[in-house]
Amino acid sequence: MTDLEYISEKKFPCVVIAGRPNVGKSTLFNRFLRKRRAITDPIPGVTRDPISGTCDLAGRKIKLTDTGGIDYSKEGFASLITEKSLASLEEADLILLLLEGKELTSADEHIIHGMRRYSDKIFLVINKLDSPEKDDDVWNYHSLGFKTVIGISSSHGRNIDTLISKMREFLDAKLPPENDLPEDEAEVQAENAHINEIRLSIIGKPNTGKSTLINCLTGKNLSIVSDVPGTTRDVIEGQFIYRDIKYTIYDTAGIRRKKKVTEDVEYYSVNRAIGSIEFAEVVLLMVDCTEGLTDQDKKIASQIVKKGRGVVIVLNKWDMKSHIPNAEQAMKDRLQFLFPILDFAPVVPISAKEGVGIDKLLDAVFKVKKQLFTRVSTSDLNKAVREWVDDYPVPAAKGIRYKIRYATQPEVFPTRFILFVNRADRFPDAYISYIKNKIRKRFRLSSIPFDVEIRETKSGREDE
Repeated sequence: MTDLEYISEKKFPCVVIAGRPNVGKSTLFNRFLRKRRAITDPIPGVTRDPISGTCDLAGRKIKLTDTGGIDYSKEGFASLITEKSLASLEEADLILLLLEGKELTSADEHIIHGMRRYSDKIFLVINKLDSPEKDDDVWNYHSLGFKTVIGISSSHGRNIDTLISKMREFLDAKLPPENDLPEDEAEVQAENAHINEIRLSIIGKPNTGKSTLINCLTGKNLSIVSDVPGTTRDVIEGQFIYRDIKYTIYDTAGIRRKKKVTEDVEYYSVNRAIGSIEFAEVVLLMVDCTEGLTDQDKKIASQIVKKGRGVVIVLNKWDMKSHIPNAEQAMKDRLQFLFPILDFAPVVPISAKEGVGIDKLLDAVFKVKKQLFTRVSTSDLNKAVREWVDDYPVPAAKGIRYKIRYATQPEVFPTRFILFVNRADRFPDAYISYIKNKIRKRFRLSSIPFDVEIRETKSGREDE
């Protein structure tokens, strides 16, 4: 793990939304980002881990962070949420302290008292003023002593433009606007993203150690670690560098079987976890090695393979198995036997808690990423296919002679090959598997999913 580097530099000004539970923080966060990134629900305490995103603030890029509800009165799990929320305030350049447009509660007063030391960077934002008749209520909050007090409705979008204007004015006065990444540099980074960046998503059942792993890799307590199933709800994003490669990693909610998902909040969490496959290149399928793979893991894996993403099976909590002779090989053999859909996937045992096996895991990820973007030239592919056909011709079936005219690889990520043949219907599935295995071996694509498609040429049947 000596090559693992933590990313701590701050590229954009940081704005944090804070307040007690259920005052509309996530709704305001989503409105700024112009998408439903944070889960919103009338149930208090839906947001747990702070989640961040980059958004445009009247022409200036900012990092915006939504935090869990601050509640000093509760202990246990709720206190962990409060602790994480308060920790986010330290790095903030501006804090939007949200209150409801009603009478102050004792919880509000407690929060205001605790945040007085940040007064010089706090905007007091009075939310849920859904109609102009309620705007006069804002005056009641000026007595709290904050320099900037603004009334809004995050759900209806009222006075959001005024809030944005004052935020931009405050940040420009405090920080030089040159912090933004130049457009030409951003374009270069986008063009080279597949070379020097890797996007990871951690997926698996609850309590397999996903949050522990993202905290280990980023060197930050991004996700709350708890024995309570379903602790993580939103998709948590982090970054780190390993051997000069920048990694962006997403921690997701634990995925359970549909019939066990009863709460609306968990339903949206699980959907977003599955959706995170879309913006990942390589998926880390976290497995508790003391339990092994389950049918639910197999369903998750099928989604990954279907979307053509790379996958690494991560056997977490290996410190509880490492003393058993040949345990690693036995586990790998069992996985390949029970789940042939994953027979291509690298299997890496780790202990996220102890930080053991992280280097081997990231080396496996890099190998998979490289294979995902490997393109085979048409000449090399057709030369190889001719050799394979000479060694083992396509078997005839019911008087039909099959011929492979040529082959091509039209795309990568997802990787796909096409065999153009004289007759597509009833083309032997076993022969497709034969060609697929040969491609894996010859072109070193042993660790990724890919398809081999059969397509009939227009003049194909003239040879029958």
